[in-house]
Amino acid sequence: MRRDEAFFGEQELILLYIAKRLREAKALEDLLTGVGIDYLVEADLYMGGFLFRRALHGAFFYVTGADDARARQLLAAHGYRPYEPDRLD
Repeated sequence: MRRDEAFFGEQELILLYIAKRLREAKALEDLLTGVGIDYLVEADLYMGGFLFRRALHGAFFYVTGADDARARQLLAAHGYRPYEPDRLD
């Protein structure tokens, strides 16, 4: 379920996914809400482009450490590639 930052208090949040399109962000919200995973979503900038790198807007999805593994499995099972800090794409 979508929550605001205050809901999580002092809990450390882990970046789960960066949605690059609104339709993708809405589908992800439906997926996470459908299984009862609490998440925070914020608009932010990411670097994109192949030949010409530029800053683009995206929806950044965060979950707690307790929900991270379950959320990653859920995303992978539905064809999404969860965020990995060392992956370049």
